[in-house]
Amino acid sequence: MIKVLNPGLATSVQDMGRHGYYHLGIPQSGGMDQLALQAANLLVGNAADAAVLEATFMGPELEFTADAVVAVTGAALTPKVDGAEQANWESFAVKAGQVLSFDYLKGGARAYIAISGGIDVPVVLGSRSTYTLGALGGFKGRPLAAGDEVPVGQGKGTVGRSLDAAMRRAPGSPAEIRVLPGIYWHWVTDKSGAQFYADTWKVAPEADRIGYRFRGGQPIEFTERERPFGAGSDPSNIVDGCYPYGSIQVPGGTEPIILHRDAVSGGGYFMLGTVISADMDLIGQMQPHTPTQFVKVTMDQALQARADRTALIGRIHEALG
Repeated sequence: MIKVLNPGLATSVQDMGRHGYYHLGIPQSGGMDQLALQAANLLVGNAADAAVLEATFMGPELEFTADAVVAVTGAALTPKVDGAEQANWESFAVKAGQVLSFDYLKGGARAYIAISGGIDVPVVLGSRSTYTLGALGGFKGRPLAAGDEVPVGQGKGTVGRSLDAAMRRAPGSPAEIRVLPGIYWHWVTDKSGAQFYADTWKVAPEADRIGYRFRGGQPIEFTERERPFGAGSDPSNIVDGCYPYGSIQVPGGTEPIILHRDAVSGGGYFMLGTVISADMDLIGQMQPHTPTQFVKVTMDQALQARADRTALIGRIHEALG
């Protein structure tokens, strides 16, 4: 059991996600940086898909009631045990009665706190992940709050295990996010489409688990076309369609929004394209105002990027398994 003395800004229970219910409007949720989540679990000896705590921008303050092994990956949010600093991406011991806290954020956006044995909240629809909008899963369907007592499973880890920096991923500056054009790309003029990729965008303050909004580029110009019945008057409207994970919608043609782990599964905005799966982890680590360049790729390039990421995760498993 861990006692929450201070929950931080937005700390929730997450695992690899809730799959198979998207067609019913229930998103996958799960860690926004799946690579960092898996690495944290492997560092403490858990299964890669065990439940962890995802902390955003600010870490929690947690009192442990039993000895445990802990690892913190993802954002550069330095952990401290009774005030003594510990290394990120390395397993360390926390004794019963000690308090885990965090220094200020030095880079990235989301840290993953794995505890030996995993966070032992109930499994809901195949996952322990928190879907806050639906009050589903996690700890009582919500982010952690002061006074919560969060159950932890039984597990033994090894102190001092670390992951080589070459196996970690983080967005650069500017971040380069690869995009596969979507089925509505023909709605955009050639000039405007080229400008979308040429512009440097910046992450807006409205960036969360539902979606990342971007500002600073030129508005999208639409081709002339007959409006389908029921689509509305705005040129970015469509008759409702399905939203893939990572799809980019542009309401009003002004500010692109990349839909992330807790996004709705459909709606009435056209989709410019979709961020490739290999780069979705990076978006979860981008802070507001991060300069961003969108890079157009082909399906073959997207598949190769996915294979490269899968191979990297395989090497992480080999190194820590």
